[in-house]
Amino acid sequence: MRAIIGAKLLASKATQPQAKPYEVWDARLSGFVLRVQPSGARSYYAQIARAKRVALGKVGELTPDEARERCEKVLGNVAHERPPLHGLTGAVEVPTLGAFIENDFKPWLTAERPGSAERTLQRIKTCFGEWYSRPLTDITVERIERWRVDRLRSGIEPSTVLRDVMTLSGVLTRAVRLDKLAANPVRRVERARIDRTPKVRYLDPAEEKRLREALIERDEEMRKARESANRWRKARNEDPLPLLPYYGDHLTPAVLLSMNTGLRRGELLQLRWVNVDLKGGHITIEGSTAKSQQTRHVPLNEEAVNVLMRWREQGAEDDRVIPIETGFKTAWGALLERAKITKFRWHDLRHHFASRLVQAGVPLNTVRELLGHASMAMTLRYAHLAPDQKREAVAKLVQP
Repeated sequence: MRAIIGAKLLASKATQPQAKPYEVWDARLSGFVLRVQPSGARSYYAQIARAKRVALGKVGELTPDEARERCEKVLGNVAHERPPLHGLTGAVEVPTLGAFIENDFKPWLTAERPGSAERTLQRIKTCFGEWYSRPLTDITVERIERWRVDRLRSGIEPSTVLRDVMTLSGVLTRAVRLDKLAANPVRRVERARIDRTPKVRYLDPAEEKRLREALIERDEEMRKARESANRWRKARNEDPLPLLPYYGDHLTPAVLLSMNTGLRRGELLQLRWVNVDLKGGHITIEGSTAKSQQTRHVPLNEEAVNVLMRWREQGAEDDRVIPIETGFKTAWGALLERAKITKFRWHDLRHHFASRLVQAGVPLNTVRELLGHASMAMTLRYAHLAPDQKREAVAKLVQP
C-alpha cells in the first residue's frame, strides 16, 4: 500500500494489525516504509537497496515527521557512500548476526528446544559463521543466493543446502518477530529442487546377518579380554573388574535397540531408564528430546525388551540407557568393517527399521507415528518398498 505516512494515517484503521505483517510505502519519500506486525508493533524503515533496510525507530518513539527526516538522512548517507547511520543520534542500531544469535536467539532456542539447541547453534556457526560480524540487514537475498549456489556447485546435496538455509531462516524469523529486521530474506530465496522420495539405504538379509554376527564376535572378544584382565589382577591381589555376562559395552544394545525402534541417534543418547517401561513394553520419547518437539510412545518388541533387560542387569548405573556423550563413530566404523558393510551410516539403522515395517505390510501412517515424523511427506520415501500393494492396485484395472 502507498500513502502519506503521517499522524492521520497512524490513527486510521488502515494501519491496524492484521493476521500477517504488511507495509505502507510513503507517497512523498521513496524508500520510507512503515511496517505493521500482527502483534501491533509498528516500525519505520529506510529502504536503502534491494532487500536491504535500516531500522529507524518505532511508532511512539518517533513521530512520522521525525522518522521521515531520519530516513532522508539515511538515504543521503547512502547516496554519498557513507555509513547509513552516519551523523544520526538515537538511531536504532541494527545488531550483527552474531550478536543477535548470542543475545536473543540462543536464550530463546535453549528454552524452547533444549534437546536440539546445541546442534542447531553449531550448524548455524559452521555454515554462516563468516557472517557473524555483519549487521542483520546485510543478510540479503542476493548474499544467501550466492552462498546457496556456491554450496551446490561444491557438490553438497540439495537437501543439505535446503536444510542449512532453513536453519538460518529460523534465526531471521525470530529477528523479524523481535522487530530487529523488517523481513526475512530467506522467503525470497529460490529453493533447490530435491527428490522427496529418494532411495533409502537399509540392510539386506545377508548384511543384517553379518552385522549381528560381528556384534556377537566383538562382544565375545571383549568378554575374553575382561576375563584375561581379571586373571592378571587376581594374580596381583587387585580387585577384579565387573564381569561382562552379555555385552562388551554399549554398542550392541545401541545397535539392536535402534534396529527395533527406529530412534534417532539424539533420542537414543538422551533416553533415560525412567522412560523405559519393560513391563508395559514401551519407551517414551519426551518432546524436549524429539526433533518434532512432540512426545511419543514407541512399543518394544521381544528382542528390544530382552536387550534392555540384559543391559540393565549387566549393571548400567547411569540414569541414561546409553551413557555416552557424543556418538559411535569409531566403534561403528570398526564394526562395519568387520561385517564387510559399506556406505551405511548410523542413521540408516532408522531407515532399516522403517523399511522392514513397510515391507511387512505395515500402513505408512503407522510407520510415520513410530518414526515421529510430523507429516507424511518424510514417510513417503519408503512407499516404494511395498510393491505388492501397487501391483494389486493396477491389477484391478484388468477386466475379468
